[in-house]
Amino acid sequence: MMQKYLITSREFYTDTPAVFRKILHEKFVKHMPDFALYRDKSNPNYALQAEHFVEVCRQFEGIKSFIHSDVALAKELFAYGVHLTSKEFEKIAIAKDAGLCVIISTHTHDEVKKAEQLGADFVTYSPIFASPNKGEPKGVEDLTRLCASVSIDVFALGGIVHQEQIAQVEQSGAYGFASIRYFYS
Repeated sequence: MMQKYLITSREFYTDTPAVFRKILHEKFVKHMPDFALYRDKSNPNYALQAEHFVEVCRQFEGIKSFIHSDVALAKELFAYGVHLTSKEFEKIAIAKDAGLCVIISTHTHDEVKKAEQLGADFVTYSPIFASPNKGEPKGVEDLTRLCASVSIDVFALGGIVHQEQIAQVEQSGAYGFASIRYFYS
């Protein structure tokens, strides 16, 4: 079954705690994702908002909470895991030693293989479809070739906003899909 990975964005969720919690709760009820990431690179109160995020995730059985990049904060908040950027491969071992599940962003087949070798649990691979400011889309054929060549679980990311795209991703052999905009609808 195709796993769903909701990624937050200040653009849709705001950084006001009460509003953030309400919107997040509504999106969880509507979409019931399997994984959820708190990602807001510009929030000056990131740690506090991350705490609210993890608390809302705990209200839903089965939603695995991830914190963006901050291994120490993810451990402190008892989040399920950490989502690292494609520039943070050196943090994989640190996060695993901390008992966290690790997802890392990747953009090439070599990066996916490196993540697999270093012990990451999952990767996001992007962009699959056209996505604002994310470069040339890789397409479903490339995703299919990638999924057939690795054993690590791959979340397709980038431009996934319609059910038809999710169906295409599902046929590629990907473990799941990740999105911001799909889950905001």
